[in-house]
Amino acid sequence: MRSIEQLTQEVLSLPNLTRAHLAQKLVESLAVDTDAIVAAARVDEASKLRDELRNGSIQPISGEEALSQVLHRLISSNEQT
Repeated sequence: MRSIEQLTQEVLSLPNLTRAHLAQKLVESLAVDTDAIVAAARVDEASKLRDELRNGSIQPISGEEALSQVLHRLISSNEQT
């Protein structure tokens, strides 16, 4: 099996168009892994929030209140710039 260094040298010797195609394929392969990582992080965060709601360490708010808070923060951050 070739080492990373050997593979890198071989890939860098390819024509630009071929390297660009290979780079696109590599990025696409990472996107699948990234999607799984993001999905797992969302599940972890949702589980954490569920547990915090159940044990009373956080309190739920209405959708209307959530949107109001987001709007207030957006307006505040725009005023600072």
